[in-house]
Amino acid sequence: MAIRWIVLAAACVVMFASTPVHRAVAAPADIQFPARETVTDIPPAVFPHWFHRIRFKCAVCHTKIFPMEITGPEITMDAISAGQYCGACHNSETAWSVTFDKCPVCHVQQ
Repeated sequence: MAIRWIVLAAACVVMFASTPVHRAVAAPADIQFPARETVTDIPPAVFPHWFHRIRFKCAVCHTKIFPMEITGPEITMDAISAGQYCGACHNSETAWSVTFDKCPVCHVQQ
């Protein structure tokens, strides 16, 4: 009986070892955007990547709205209000709108 388990385990190892591996990219839990040096009274924005990732596939945002890396162009509130970056979905149609009363949702004091 023990030999059957050993043979089965060896077969599984061979099977999985010969299966092509696709590159997986770890999705960070939260992304904290660095605060601009000129803005000292507002905490940096924190993007809950995990929250969005469990609801949407990567291709919804990447690469149409955001580059696939954390470093990219500076995201400004003017750009978001104009419908770029977060504002592509946070437009009061797809998700809640970006307004001054919503500042604490993204700008979280750490």
